[in-house]
Amino acid sequence: MIVRMSKVEVAGPRELLEKVLSLLRDTGILEIEPSSIGFIKKMDKAYIDSYMPDKNSLSEKLFLEDFKERIEELLSYLPRIVPRSGYFQPQAIIDTISETLQKHLLTCRGLHRKKEELQKELAELGRYNIFLDAVEPLLAGLKGSQDLDFIGLTLKDPDAEDLLRRALDHLTGDRYELMTAIAPDGTRAGLITMHKNMSEKIKHALSDKNIPEMKFPSALGGLTFVDKIGFLKKRTSEISDELDLINMQLDSFSMKWGTIYQRVKEWIDERLSLFRATASVFVTQMCFFIYGWTASEDVIKLRERLNDNFKGKVVLDELEIEQEDLNRMPVILKNPAYFKPFELFTRILPLPRYTSYDPTPFIAIFFPVFFGMILGDAGYGLFIILVSFLIFKKFREKRNVADACRILMAASLYCIFFGVLYGEFFGEFGHTLFGLEPVFIERRTAVIPMLYFAVSVGVVHVLIGSFLGLISAVHRKTGKEALVKLMHILLIVAILSLVASLFGFFPALMTKPIVLAVLIITPLLLFTGGLLAPLEVIKSIGNIISYARIMAIGLTSVLLAYVANHLAGMTGDIIIG
Repeated sequence: MIVRMSKVEVAGPRELLEKVLSLLRDTGILEIEPSSIGFIKKMDKAYIDSYMPDKNSLSEKLFLEDFKERIEELLSYLPRIVPRSGYFQPQAIIDTISETLQKHLLTCRGLHRKKEELQKELAELGRYNIFLDAVEPLLAGLKGSQDLDFIGLTLKDPDAEDLLRRALDHLTGDRYELMTAIAPDGTRAGLITMHKNMSEKIKHALSDKNIPEMKFPSALGGLTFVDKIGFLKKRTSEISDELDLINMQLDSFSMKWGTIYQRVKEWIDERLSLFRATASVFVTQMCFFIYGWTASEDVIKLRERLNDNFKGKVVLDELEIEQEDLNRMPVILKNPAYFKPFELFTRILPLPRYTSYDPTPFIAIFFPVFFGMILGDAGYGLFIILVSFLIFKKFREKRNVADACRILMAASLYCIFFGVLYGEFFGEFGHTLFGLEPVFIERRTAVIPMLYFAVSVGVVHVLIGSFLGLISAVHRKTGKEALVKLMHILLIVAILSLVASLFGFFPALMTKPIVLAVLIITPLLLFTGGLLAPLEVIKSIGNIISYARIMAIGLTSVLLAYVANHLAGMTGDIIIG
C-alpha cells in the first residue's frame, strides 16, 4: 500500500546546518526536495536564496573528491577481505593519512604493475606448458643424446599423423622417430626426433606442407629443445613464486591498512553527501530552510529527534499539500507480511503515482485465487507446496527466489481449496483412493456452469478496477474524469444486465428498462468522454469475456489428468498382466 506522505519544512540557524543535515542523513526518513516550487511563497522569494558554499567549503569538497579517487585506486589493488570495525574518527588525522596515502599508493601501484606483468608472462608461458607437459615424458630416454635434434608440433587432424609419417619417410629414408601424446587440453602433441644435420630440411618441409611447428620465444633461440623445456619449466616456477610473494605483501598490507582506508573512504562519502545535500538547502542571512517529504507516521518522531538534539533551535513544520504537489510527491510502498512477497511483480513496473493505488494487494488477492481456480487440484497443490518449501529453504537469502516460493505456497493453498471444491486429487485418483467427491462442481462435466463462474469472476474483477479509477478521480478532484468513470461503470452493468435478462437470469419485465438505461447512458458517455469512451466500454466487455480462459485452461488441466489416469489404468498390472 502507498504510505501517506507529509510535506515538511525544517528551519534553524545557519551555523547548525551541517549538524542538521548529518542528523537527517542518519535518520534516513526525510527525502529532501531540491526544488522550491510549492514550498516557498512568492512574497518570500525575495528574501530566500539557494545555499552557496563558501571558498573553504569548495576547497574541502575538491580535496575530498581527489582523496576519494586515490583511496579507491589503492583499494582496487588490494584483495577483498572481511573488514574489521574501525573505532577512530578520520577527521582528526586526515592530513596525516593524506601523506601516508601517497606513499602507500606508489608502493601498491608498483606491486600491482609487477603482478600484471608476471601474470601476462605466465599466461604466455602457459601456452607452451600444455605442449611441454605432453611431450616431456617422451624425452625421458633421449636427454643424453647430443647428436639428436627435436621438433615439436601440434596435430589438429587425427589423419595428419599418417600423412606426416609418409612425408618423413620420404625425406629421411626412415631415419627419424615420431612420437605423439595427448595434451591436457585434448589436442595431440607430436615430437620428431632426428639427426641434427636433417632438422633444417624437415622444418622447411613442414612449413611447405602447412604443418605448424611449435615456436618458442625468440630469446630462447640459442638453446636446444631440451634446454628450452628446462628453462620454461624453471621460469614458470619462478613466476609463480614471485606472484605468491606479491600476493603475500598485498595481503599483509590489506590486513594492516585496508580497514583504515575503508573507514576513511566511508567518512569521505558521508562528508560529500552533506555537500551534495547543501545544494537543496535554502537560506536567508541568518537561517536555513530544508524542504522535503516524509512518511506522516514519522513526522512526530523526526520532530522529537530535532528537539532533543538542538534544544528547540531547529523546528519542523508540516505544510499544507497543494493540488500541484500530488504529481511530484515521492511514493513509498509498505505492505503487510502476506502481501509483501507479491511486490516481486510490482518491482518490474514503474512506481504508481501518489494519487493512485499500489497494485500489490490486488495481485496478492486475485493471483492466488485465479491460480487455484485454474489448477484446482489438491494433489498438485500439495506437491507445489512441498517443492516451493524445499527451494525456499535452500535459497532463503535470495530475495526474488524466496518471494517467488512464498507466492507459490500461497497460491497452492488456493489450489488445494478449489481442488476440494472440485473433488480433484491428481484428477480422479482421489475419488478412487479415498472416495473424494466434488463439494461445489465437477469441472469435467459441468462446462457451462464453470463458464458462468469464470465470467462472473471477470465481472467482479473488471468492475473493481473501474471503481478504483472512479475513487482515484474523485481524490484528484477531476470531476469530468470521475463522471466518465461513473458512466463507464453504469453502462457495463446495464449491458451485462441486458445480456443476463436475455438468457433468463433476470425477469423478462426488466429487459425494456435496461435497454432504456443503455440508451440514456450511452449519449451521456459520448458527451462526457468523447468518441473513444464507448470503445473503452467495449474493451472492458472483451476483458470480461476473456475470463472464460480460466474455465478453458482449468478444463484442459482436469481432462489431461483424467486421460493420464485412464491410460495408466488401461496398461493393467505390470507383473501379472
